[in-house]
Amino acid sequence: MSASAVFILDVKGKPLISRNYKGDVAMSEIEHFMPLLMQREEEGALAPLMSHGRVHFLWIKYSNLYLVATTLKNANASLVYSFLYKTVEVFSEYFKELEEESIRDNFVIVYELLDELMDFGFPQTTDSKILQEYITQQGNKLETGKSRVPPTVTNAVSWRSEGIKYKKNEVFIDVIESVNLLVNANGSVLLSEIVGTIKLKVFLSGMPELRLGLNDRVLFELTGRSKNKSVELEDVKFHQCVRLSRFDNDRTISFIPPDGDFELMSYRLSTQVKPLIWIESVIEKFSHSRVEIMVKAKGQFKKQSVANSVEISVPVPSDADSPRFKTSVGSAKYMPEKNVVIWSIKSFPGGKEYLMRAHFGLPSVEKEEVEGRPPIGVKFEIPYFTVSGIQVRYMKIIEKSGYQALPWVRYITQSGDYQLRTS
Repeated sequence: MSASAVFILDVKGKPLISRNYKGDVAMSEIEHFMPLLMQREEEGALAPLMSHGRVHFLWIKYSNLYLVATTLKNANASLVYSFLYKTVEVFSEYFKELEEESIRDNFVIVYELLDELMDFGFPQTTDSKILQEYITQQGNKLETGKSRVPPTVTNAVSWRSEGIKYKKNEVFIDVIESVNLLVNANGSVLLSEIVGTIKLKVFLSGMPELRLGLNDRVLFELTGRSKNKSVELEDVKFHQCVRLSRFDNDRTISFIPPDGDFELMSYRLSTQVKPLIWIESVIEKFSHSRVEIMVKAKGQFKKQSVANSVEISVPVPSDADSPRFKTSVGSAKYMPEKNVVIWSIKSFPGGKEYLMRAHFGLPSVEKEEVEGRPPIGVKFEIPYFTVSGIQVRYMKIIEKSGYQALPWVRYITQSGDYQLRTS
């Protein structure tokens, strides 16, 4: 069971859109939402689910809007929140920016979409590519010329239309891994995990079936292969197109893909990751009038790999002024509104070591430092490289017409929440 009604409110709590799917919750109940929200906020007890009498409010805030679902029953909360976030995704696809103005300018389309997204409290068609086949937008108007229901809505494969044709059949596979890392001032790793996604860009004719092979440890164990170069994937989540029963049975990732871009799967690895870019910093204060910060950065990844667009955010005292910088590579910029120096390095090869020195003046009256210094943050992207060692072993493309298709694979490692404490 899902939502009885869905409301879109402005930042003051005034309803812009309301859609009652079941009729068991009075529309006036939404008037209790904003006072309840403000009361909970004052009490410091704000929660994503609030109740007033028999009515439960499940809500999210996006930009300057509140999206609220109401229900009287013990609904599946995770399903309701998934639906609300999917609604945001669909509206953003249609209107580019989802905000109060775009809702006001597109009332007709918003109501049409809400009718298709849910029926009698149950989610229905939530794929924006399929919705765009029959709810189309010209300016702010709804095009009503297409009265025929697309076959995708009634088709078993609701995420892909029939009759798709390409002159050149290709699949582009991006394996993207984000490294979350927290290192304390002693150099010990406190938090280390890899969050990965496999994204596809599909240009294939007809209704092809794809089979993706990874160096999955469980698969290697099932087939009696060596586990040396395998990866143990955790928290695996798939796009709805993947046949889950087949994966559970023999770990085969088999699917009929949507057309164009989509995220096939995501995974996580709680593994000890050696910091890819190691940072050391030393702060020296001179007679309370100036401070010098020396930062050393070292690439601790393979020498044949290169980190691109590296940004190292170094915190500085909030009362510092008169900045001067010296870098062995790249450039440094002081951002007083954030109390940081951003050291930008366009290209950072593995095994290399670089230095940055920053000099700042300090006021004659020294401000007491109540709290410790914020951590140093690092952003980077390393192409053709994965930390986990995950590999796409094969991509089989089977289509009844028998055409040949080319799969292209690209690996990228990037920083996620990557921080190193210095004090």
